[in-house]
Amino acid sequence: MTSIPDFLIIGAGIFGLSTAIDLHAQGFKVQVLEAGEIPNPLAAGTDISKAVRMEYGTDSEYMKMASLSMDQWREWNEILEQSFYHETGIIVASSKSMEAEKESYEASSFKQLLDKNYQPERLSPALFSQRFPAINPNHFQDGFFHKKAGYVESGEVVKAIAKYASKEGISILKNKKIATLEIQENKVVAVHTIQGEKFKAGHTILCAGNFTPYLIPELKSCMKITGHPVFHLKPSQPDLFTSDKFTFFTADIATTGWYAFPIDEKKGVVKIANHGTGLELNPESDPRVVTKKDIRNLRAFLKESLPSLTYDPIVYTRRCCYTDTLDGHFWIDRHPEIKNLTIGSGGSGHGFKMGPEVGKMIAAKAKGEEHPWSQRYKWRTFSKETIQEEEARAI
Repeated sequence: MTSIPDFLIIGAGIFGLSTAIDLHAQGFKVQVLEAGEIPNPLAAGTDISKAVRMEYGTDSEYMKMASLSMDQWREWNEILEQSFYHETGIIVASSKSMEAEKESYEASSFKQLLDKNYQPERLSPALFSQRFPAINPNHFQDGFFHKKAGYVESGEVVKAIAKYASKEGISILKNKKIATLEIQENKVVAVHTIQGEKFKAGHTILCAGNFTPYLIPELKSCMKITGHPVFHLKPSQPDLFTSDKFTFFTADIATTGWYAFPIDEKKGVVKIANHGTGLELNPESDPRVVTKKDIRNLRAFLKESLPSLTYDPIVYTRRCCYTDTLDGHFWIDRHPEIKNLTIGSGGSGHGFKMGPEVGKMIAAKAKGEEHPWSQRYKWRTFSKETIQEEEARAI
């Protein structure tokens, strides 16, 4: 007879896997159920890259959390014996002077870095031309480069972490889509899949991303699923986008939403996406397609900011689905009524970079402990006045 795991984790994305590894390292028996393959093609974390940055405007807590996560991403490079995290740096570009726009995301981020004794390098139009020739110096008047930033190969690293976790003895079962949680006397007594299988555990942890508010309906008023356009372009001048000339790049991101990555050496493409309002959709039934309007907006952005890409071919598109909390902060806490259920969700479009640190937080909450970061992400209610607070988000 198979023993019941101490913790059953629903979802093998970066939140679920990092939580599983943390708990397993503490001696707990852990099982992970994933709705599809790994990486799941519908997951927000799926793609060739996700940003790893500590530029969060005035938000010093997120800055610190991102910094700690970067240290752990470097450790993952060593553990996995492959460099999935690439510390290329970040270019934070502004079309206006940061002196004139002191409350802007760019100016606030620059000030925070200086206050914390980091060394961002201020950029002028001349320096844009000299160091980063793909960027239009006639459009961007100010900004900075910070070397402690980059990107992680998101889909590949999730696959590698899952493989590592399995070797370490964590049970990971794919293609186990959850239908219902069976609740009796305010406890999860079993998890049922759409295939009719039944799984039990001492404590259930829900890291189900977009499907979180569908499995926990009381969260539907606190979360919404929004889809955001992602493009891969084949550059006609690829030498302009190598990581020595073009790092992870944000372009007035808090007002435009646009960001881009260096050329992917394996696929030969430049990924560009928008961190904006997006389109609210149902992750199960609505198509996740990029529209003609999205493409027009992309072309206008390229012409203004990265002119060499203006007419280059788009070879791949997707609509990345965020699990948005209404305030833009993660949702990491034990359920207030169901005694053995913890939620680890609400990535809100900026959670992947924090994956290693978020996993520790989810694990702590599942054990009934507090974590240095956990107060902000506890179970909470929202009012009509609640606004999205992540400062890089263009809403």
